[in-house]
Amino acid sequence: SLYSIFTVLFIYFTCISTVQTIDCLHLKDQCINAANGCQSVWNVIEDACNISVLGNRCKAEDTVGCNGIIQVLADEYPEFKNCVCTTDNICSITTLLGNQCSANKDNISTETKLQWSLSALSKQGKSCLDVNRECVEDEVCNKQLSLYLKVCSENKCNGEGCQAAIRFFYSNMPFEVAQMMIFCDCIQHDESCHRAKELLHGKPCAVTAVPPPSCLNVIHMCEENEFCRKKYTTFRSKCWRHVTKKCYNDEACLETLIRGDMPCSANADCKAAYVSSWGTMLHMECTCQNLPGVEQPLCELFHHMLHSKSCFS
Repeated sequence: SLYSIFTVLFIYFTCISTVQTIDCLHLKDQCINAANGCQSVWNVIEDACNISVLGNRCKAEDTVGCNGIIQVLADEYPEFKNCVCTTDNICSITTLLGNQCSANKDNISTETKLQWSLSALSKQGKSCLDVNRECVEDEVCNKQLSLYLKVCSENKCNGEGCQAAIRFFYSNMPFEVAQMMIFCDCIQHDESCHRAKELLHGKPCAVTAVPPPSCLNVIHMCEENEFCRKKYTTFRSKCWRHVTKKCYNDEACLETLIRGDMPCSANADCKAAYVSSWGTMLHMECTCQNLPGVEQPLCELFHHMLHSKSCFS
C-alpha cells in the first residue's frame, strides 16, 4: 500500500540520517583527538558559529564568519564535506555539534580561563615585536596564536575564515592580554616589529582587500550584517556617544559633524567595544580616495571613527 511505501521510505531516510549523524560525530571526535591541527580549526568553528537553539536546528548568528571557517574545515579535511553546510543562511551543523548547541555561551570557557591562569605572559604595554616574542614563548598564548596563524596563512588565505579566527583569538584570552596585543606599536623603521604587528593584527589576510573598499561601503556592508551591526552599534555608543545621541543613523546629520568636535570617550568600555569589533569588516582597511566630493566628509568621518587612534593614544 501507499502507506507502507511511505513508512519504509521514512524508516530508510531516518536510518540514513542516523548513520550520517553517527559518522559525523565520529569524525568530530577524531578531529578533536587528532594531532594534525584539525582541533584548532574545530575550536574556531565552535566560536565563529556562536550557536543558539532554534527549534531542532542550530542557527549561526554570524553566518558569514561561520560559513567561512566551515569552508576552511571542508577544504583542509575533505572527509567533513558531507557533514557541513556552506549555505548563505542557516548552517545545519547539529550533526557535528550534537548536544553542544546551547542558548548561552560564555565568551571564555572555564577551561580556557584555567589555562590562561597558568600563563606567565606579562600584561604591560610594549612593542609588537616584544609582545609577539612573549606570546610565542608562552605555552598557553602560543597554542592560541598558532591556531589563528594556521587559518590566516598568506598562501592559503580565506578572508572570512581568518576574520572568524581573529575573533576567536582575541575573545578567548583575558581582556588585558587582548588589549596589550591590539594596542602594541612600533617605531617607524623597525621592520621586524612591523612584521610582528601585521601577524598579530591579521594582515594582510583579514584586513586587506584589493582595491580597498571605501569607508562608506564598509559601514553599509556592516549594517547589512546583523552580527557586525551589533558590534558597530556598541562601538559607536561606547566610543562616540555624541554621534549616536546627536545623529543616530542620519547620514545627512553626520556630514555636518567636524572631526575636531568629535572627542572620543576613550574609557575602558570604549576599548572593550573596539577589541570586540576586531575580526569583523569594521577592521578592514578602507579609503576615501576617488569618491565624489559630496561623499568625502562622511567617508572621512567614518575613517576617523574606525581607524583613528585618538581614542587609545
